[in-house]
Order: sequence, then structure tokens, then C-alpha cells
Amino acid sequence: MNSSKHTELANHAWSVADLLRGDYKQSDYGKVILPFTVLRRLECVLEPTREKVAALAEQYKDGDIDPDRFLRRAAGHSFYNKSYLTLKKIAADPQSAAKNLTVYVGSFSDNARGVLDRFEFAQQIKRLDSSGLLYQTIGKFTDLDLRPETVPNHNMGYIFEELIRRFAEQSNETAGEHFTPREVIQLMVRLLVAPDGDGLQLPGVVRTVMDPACGTGGMLSATDDLIKDLNPDATVEVYGQELNPESWAICRSDLMIKGQDPENIAYGNSFSDDGHARSTFDYMLANPPFGVEWKKVKEEVEREHLSLGDAGRFGAGLPRINDGSLLFLQHMISKMKPVDVNGGGGSRIAIVFNGSPLFSGAAGSGESEIRRWILENDWLEGIVALPDQLFYNTGISTYFWILTNRKSPDHKGKVVLLDARDQWQKMRKSLGDKRKQLSKDHIATVVKLYGEALDAAADAEHPLHSKVKVFDNTAFGYQRIAVERPLKLRFELTEETLAALEASKVIQKLPQASLMLEAFRELEGSSWAKKADAWLALKDAVIQAGSTWPSGAPFLKALRDAVGVRDPEGEVQLVKGKPEPDSELRDYENVPLGEDVEEYLKREVHPHVPDAWIDHSKTKIGYEIPFTRHFYMYEPPRPLTEIDAELKSLEAEIQALLGEISG
Repeated sequence: MNSSKHTELANHAWSVADLLRGDYKQSDYGKVILPFTVLRRLECVLEPTREKVAALAEQYKDGDIDPDRFLRRAAGHSFYNKSYLTLKKIAADPQSAAKNLTVYVGSFSDNARGVLDRFEFAQQIKRLDSSGLLYQTIGKFTDLDLRPETVPNHNMGYIFEELIRRFAEQSNETAGEHFTPREVIQLMVRLLVAPDGDGLQLPGVVRTVMDPACGTGGMLSATDDLIKDLNPDATVEVYGQELNPESWAICRSDLMIKGQDPENIAYGNSFSDDGHARSTFDYMLANPPFGVEWKKVKEEVEREHLSLGDAGRFGAGLPRINDGSLLFLQHMISKMKPVDVNGGGGSRIAIVFNGSPLFSGAAGSGESEIRRWILENDWLEGIVALPDQLFYNTGISTYFWILTNRKSPDHKGKVVLLDARDQWQKMRKSLGDKRKQLSKDHIATVVKLYGEALDAAADAEHPLHSKVKVFDNTAFGYQRIAVERPLKLRFELTEETLAALEASKVIQKLPQASLMLEAFRELEGSSWAKKADAWLALKDAVIQAGSTWPSGAPFLKALRDAVGVRDPEGEVQLVKGKPEPDSELRDYENVPLGEDVEEYLKREVHPHVPDAWIDHSKTKIGYEIPFTRHFYMYEPPRPLTEIDAELKSLEAEIQALLGEISG
């Protein structure tokens, strides 16, 4: 089925909007169109066995036996409908449309009815009926041909996603939160399973796949399809969780129709209500919303982080509250299968991120600690940079992170960075922010290059050598050192320093404060190079004024803070015989992990500030992945003569245009 056919069928379903206009707000159109499309799809799928199932249900009507398994078998699916009703029959009786539609929906098996309930379909039936639009709306869907032989399961996903995209646009929501462009999914899935090609073709192979932010299930379907392409006899079990009720309902209905277990798709927030707790999977993939805060589940996440630590999902650290991307990745890592002693088991993960998780957060921050945890455990296999303008809801650059706990021997301790930002073609028509797409050739090129990344990076003659780099895990680590410089002061009594003394709360609390300040004023204009000389002069002035010199560290500190003035040529202040650091001159440097920081200090800092030193107690280990910097290509500026010629050409063009206007 081509894209024009998808659009045609989506247009047919969306034409109901013409009926709803006036009685419904534009943002509410999807609340009617989406559940009716799901209902019509379920009806079309069950049509061949409808009469048989209804007759069988009639037989068991008054019996004590639960006929559920018999009705499923008769329907040929994991769901069924016990009624003889159809949308066409319901539309033919306008007066009873609401009653009959309610009976029809109630006759579905629990799993199918649960899907429609998530759309709050009963409320929409009442609202449409009270507006006099129900039987007309039903009539619009009676001739929408969604039979599996006309619209295969894989293609039905395109129709649902097109409807959701329109619904999101009308609601002024973000369509990209619900689904991912199919060609992006194709590339992601192929990178995910490519290293396992031989193993996936073994007879009787069984693989489990999970998406913790599954939307309408596009990624799960694509993974299922690809594994089945490699091995038609493979068994693929898909699992997911989704927070958006409409997307969750569509994903569940899609699984029912495909014969998968719809109970595998959990509803709710993956962070606060893990629908697959203690489960592990062979493959995991996700496109979590970019930059979405996790404030609503802050309490639950922090509780797990603090109480369970490494035994929970978020032991490595917590990212900033306004971006939960790295929480999704930790959640997925917690569901990796362990690797057995023979090298079997293990899992592979693919996730879509924007640039933030690569570098956000300084050393010691939650983000840095999460990256450190991943890299020190040698789970990060590679990162692929994608073209911008590839997604529906954002034009920013995005990245695939590929992780596994069963790296091949030649990949151990290494991370592949692959630059695929030039692998795209322009779309004939933009969809939201999506103006670029990946062709089959682009996908094949990236998958091939990723597979031979180690060789391509080592071979300067490889045609795509510049597009791939391989680093040791430790290359992304650094030591954040605190470079201290001594506090240097001269001491003086000026109008400003006297005012500072008067404002000091420590000085104000002294019983002889006013007398002492008067004594100090007699020395206004005086200055001293050394603290000892200053203190001696000030103490003599106080005693001569008939007062006593206060004792205690708080007074001496307040006095120094007021009369001490920073001076590069001033006296170095000492604490227990060692130079006191000047907090205003403190600087931080990032030193590559493994490099001797003292050697770094001598080489990079001492030539400029020879009295600097490192406070090792403040050293922190950080990790960041500066992807763009590694692929930066310097472009020299154009020659001035070329720029000058272009400017003169533009000036001439402007003069000619002005001449035409004045003429």
C-alpha cells in the first residue's frame, strides 16, 4: 500500500470533522475519530467469523461455563464480539443508534472493550447522540474499508499515526510525542539487531522486545517485522508502556489484531508505575519525549534513588528536573538480561536523544554520573548523529545511542561515534518540522558503516573514514580540578573600609564598638603592607583611646574582611602556615582522565601563575561526549577579494533596482 492510499483512508476518517464542526471544538475531533477508526478496524478484522462467534455466544448464554476461550478460538483472534450487530445495521436505525452502539461495544471481549474505554467512548456516544450526530458519524465509518486484506497490519499503523498527527496539530500538541517517522525507526531497528543476524536465523528462536514509551507501537511493530524477515519462524514477543491514553489504546488494539498479547502493553508512567517490574528483555528501544520534565513523579523517583540505590533503577544519579531522558535510559538498562558464563544472554538497547544527554551537567552532576556509570560498565557501543529536521515536532539534531552488555570482543572498552548528518534527502512536502527523510540507500549506508566502524576508523583510505571515529571509554572522562591561588592583601583605613567596619554585625555586637571605631577614624588614610603591622597600629590606637582589644577569631576575621584589600603585590595570607586560597581567583580546569594533574599544572598553569596549586579535595571525575567537537571541520574564511567583489555586485544590483523605482 502506497502513502497516497494511507492518506486517502486517513482523509476518509477525518472527513467526520465536517460533521463535528460547530458542535465540537477542533481540538476534540480526535476524541471521536480515533475510537471510531479503532472500532471499525476491529469490526473489519472480525467480519469473517462474526456470525459464527455470535451463534456460539448464543449457545453459552445461559450456561455455567465461561465461553471466553471457545469464542477466541472461533474468532481466530485474542478478542471477539458476541453481537450480531454491525456499524451498518446500527446506522440503519437512527432512533436506536445510541442504545445499539452501546450494546455493540459492550459485546466485545474485555480486552477490546478496555481499549475503547480508554478513549472514554461511552461519553462520546452520549455527546454525539445529544447533538443529533451519532447515526451520521456511524454512517461515515460503515464504508471505510479497513479489512486486513486491504490494509495490512503494518500499514494500519501509518493511518493511525496520520490521524494522531492531525489530532495533535488541531489540539496544538506535539505530534512527535506520539510517534516516530517510520524510516527513522527502520534505521534504529536495523542498528539494534544487525550484530545478531546469524543468531536470529536459528530454528525456534524466541526474542522479547520492549519500548517503555511505545506510543502507537511503531517501533515494536518494526522490530517484529525485521526479525520475522530474517526468520519467518522466529517468535517475537513485544512489550511496552505508554502514558498517552489514545496512543496506548491504539497500540493495544494493534497487538490484538496481530495475535500478540495486548496485556503486554502497560498503561501509565514508566518511572512511577513500572508496568514490567523485574522483567528483562532481549531488545529495548525508545524515542522518549525530548526535554520533558519529570516533576510529576519527582517524589517516587527520588524515593527509589535514595532507598534502593544500585538495587533500583536510578542508583547512578538523577538528571535535572526539566529533562527525564536519562531516566528512560536507566530504566531500560535495569531490564537488560544478564550475560551467562558462556557469553549467552545479554541485551541490546537503542534510544533517541537530543544533544543534551551527551554533555549536560558538570562533573559530579546527575547527568555526568549517569554517563560515568554507563561508560565504566562498558555498555555504550556507539552513538549515531542523525540529520536535523528529521522529526515531526523538532528541527534540532538528534542521536541514536546504542548500548549492550554483550559487546563483541573487538568492541570491548571502545565507543563508536558515527556522523550520519549528511545522509538525507529533501521531502517533497514538509510535515511539521520534518523537512528531511532517510532513503533506503541512506539507511543501508549507515548500517553498513556502523557494522564496519572499527575498520573504517583505522583505514584512512576508507571512503567514509572521516565519518566514523572510535575511542576508548576513558577518552570521555576527565578530572575537574580546582586551581587555587593565594589570597594577597594590603591593609588600609579609608572611608570605604571604615564604612565596612561600621556595617559589620560582628563589630556592632562588641560592647566597646563605638569607642573602637572612633579610635580607628584617627588612623583614616593609613595603610600597611603587612597584617601584623596593621594589627599593631590598630591595637595601639584602641588601647590609647581607653578601650580593650577584642579577642577571638570572629573579630579578627571581620576586621580583615573590612580593612584588607586584594592586591596582586600584597602579603600572602597564611592559615596554619600554608597559603590561604583566594575564592575570587579560584579556577576550574578539566584534565583528561589518566593524565597527571600536577604535570598539567606545571605545563599549562604555572607559566602564567607560578604560585597556583591544586586543591585535590575538590577534584571530581566527570564524563561527557563532545560529539560535534570530534567531527568539527575547519572552513577557512573566503578571500577578502571575493567578498569585496560580491559586495560590489550587490551594490550595483541595488542601484539598478533603485533606478527602476525612481524612473
